Amino acid sequence: MASLKDISRVCGVSVATVSKALNNHSDIGEETKEHIKKVAKEMGYLPNLSARALKTNKTHGIGVLFVDEAGSGLTHDYFSSVLDSFKRTAESRGYDITFINSCKNRENRMTYLDHSRYRGFDGVALACIDFEDPEVVELVQSDLPVVTIDYLFNNRNAVVSDNVSGVRDLLEYIYEMGHRKVAYIHGAPSAVTTNRLSSFYRTAERLGIKVPDEYVTEAAYRDTAATFEATNRLLDLPDPPTCILFPDDFAAFGGINAIRERGLRIPEDISVAGYDGIRAAEILEPRLTTVKQDTERIGSMAARKLIDLIETPKTTLVEQVIIPGSVFEGKSVARLETE
Repeated sequence: MASLKDISRVCGVSVATVSKALNNHSDIGEETKEHIKKVAKEMGYLPNLSARALKTNKTHGIGVLFVDEAGSGLTHDYFSSVLDSFKRTAESRGYDITFINSCKNRENRMTYLDHSRYRGFDGVALACIDFEDPEVVELVQSDLPVVTIDYLFNNRNAVVSDNVSGVRDLLEYIYEMGHRKVAYIHGAPSAVTTNRLSSFYRTAERLGIKVPDEYVTEAAYRDTAATFEATNRLLDLPDPPTCILFPDDFAAFGGINAIRERGLRIPEDISVAGYDGIRAAEILEPRLTTVKQDTERIGSMAARKLIDLIETPKTTLVEQVIIPGSVFEGKSVARLETE
C-alpha cells in the first residue's frame, strides 16, 4: 500500500504538503491539491484510520441505537426510511454508521455508553427506543454528542415529526368529508402517542365532534392482531363510528381485514385512515388516507444536526427541530352528506 512518502516522491513535494492536501488544508493551492489527490488515488493510498483518529481525536464513526419493541427491526417502514436517509447524509459527510449492540440478554455486555466509548463513536443517534431506560438516560446525559429522533430531552438535539399538526390536519380533513362519528385506535403509551391523542381530543373539541369514551381505544403500533380485535369491538357498538383512525398504516391492515371479514366495504360502508405514509399503503386498494411523514427530511436533518455538533460544538445551537408531514387523501374516506 502506498504511503505519504511514496506520494511525495512521485509528486515532487514534501510529505507535509501531501498530508495537508489530503486533509483539504486551505494553505495548499487547489491545482496542487487536486494533483496530489489524483496521484494518491491512482497509487491506491488509503489513510490509516487509527492514526487519523489519534491525530484528530475523531474516528468519523457514528453509533445508532435503534430498539424496536415490536421486534420488526429494520423492516419497520417508518424508521427504516428515516435511518436510510440518516445513513446517506452521514456517509456524504464522511462518516461511517454502526449499530450499538442492544441485546441485553447477552452475558458480559457493555452498557450503551460503554459500548459507544469502546467503539470510539464521535456521536450517537437514538431512535425508537425506551427513552426512560436508565442506560439510555446515562448515554444522553454523557459528554457524547447525541441526537434523538421523535423524542425530546432537555438541552439535547432532537428531530421530531410534527405529530400534533399531523393528527389535527387528518381529523380536519375527515371532518370536511362529513364525518362526525370518528373513533381513534391509538398506539401504546409514549411521547408520540400522548401528542397525537391530545391533538385528537383538542381538534375534535374545536370542531364540535363528540367523542364517546368507547370510541377511543389502544393497540400497539404495528400490531395488526390488536387492531383487528379493536376494530371488531368498535363495529359491535350500538352506534358504531363512520370513520376509524389507526395508530399507523401497518396496523391499519389488521383493522381493514376485520372490516372486510364482515363483508363491509371501504369506504362505502365505513371509512378508515392511517398514519405514516408507508409505500404499502399507496398500493392498497382503495389507497389509504394517511399522514405522510417526511422521513427523508427527518433522517437527513438528524444527521446534519449531530455532525454539526461533532465538528463545531462551540457554534452549534442545541435545538429541537419539528418536521411537518402532510395529509395524503387517498380513497379510504368517503364523503358523507351533512345536515
